[in-house]
Amino acid sequence: MAAQNRLLKAENQILRSKLPKSIEFTPKDREKILKHGKPLGGKIRQLLTIISYSTFRRWVRESEDGTAKPKKKSSRGGRPRIEEPLEDAIVRVRKETGWGLTKVRQAVTRLGHSVSRQTIKNVLLRVGIASDDDTDPDSWSEFLKRHAAVMWQCDFACKKKWTVKGLVDVYLMMFIHLGTRRIWVSQCTENPTGDWTTQQARNFQMHWQDEDLPCEILSRDNDAKYTESFDTVFESTKCKVKRITPASPNLQAHVERVIQTLKHKVLNGFVVATNQQLNKILFVGAKW
Repeated sequence: MAAQNRLLKAENQILRSKLPKSIEFTPKDREKILKHGKPLGGKIRQLLTIISYSTFRRWVRESEDGTAKPKKKSSRGGRPRIEEPLEDAIVRVRKETGWGLTKVRQAVTRLGHSVSRQTIKNVLLRVGIASDDDTDPDSWSEFLKRHAAVMWQCDFACKKKWTVKGLVDVYLMMFIHLGTRRIWVSQCTENPTGDWTTQQARNFQMHWQDEDLPCEILSRDNDAKYTESFDTVFESTKCKVKRITPASPNLQAHVERVIQTLKHKVLNGFVVATNQQLNKILFVGAKW
């Protein structure tokens, strides 16, 4: 009999190894296991294979004190749906104006509601007046596409220079034309003052005029090195200077990517000792 029991237990263990790790038991399954397991007393510990001994003991306690309860299905994750009046306002604004997500959000905000663009998109998807691939004409990416032929982005970059006093930061400016991906790199300096930045704006202005690449919009961040006179150089040619939202480098993705590529593919391969050396490297790297 003992040998037969060992064989049955081995078969059960093999069968259990082929099953999913987690098995759901119905109330009737519990009753069967408890009915045949309770009379065995402490021996049940060596015989159990599909549940742990602690689970069996818990079932015993629950059956004795009547606390056994069926598991409740977990509620749906995520944020709860917004109230129906707010949904109605979102749908009404979209239908009456045809605006994109950003303008709809601005209109709803003026009505005293705080809601994200994604929530607005979810509402419009539910009522069937927007699709998953619905492109918001007010988005930054769409703005860049519409103005790529006349828009530039600019930013500062930095390279370490070796001197007798140690490492020194050397700065430069980079401009990129979004439509053609043509770039212009300034001469470098250790002191990027307001006057130096303004002079680079003038130098760049002559460049895009010579290259016949219009500059009607210039996108830049809020770096303190940009001065009012820097903006004035561009505004004098009816170019609009567009400052991006603070702490939003993704809005300058084009120029950020070019700077990153220039550093990894070119600048990181050189030990720079003079500004003249760095200027020559930048001149060749910009064309490459």
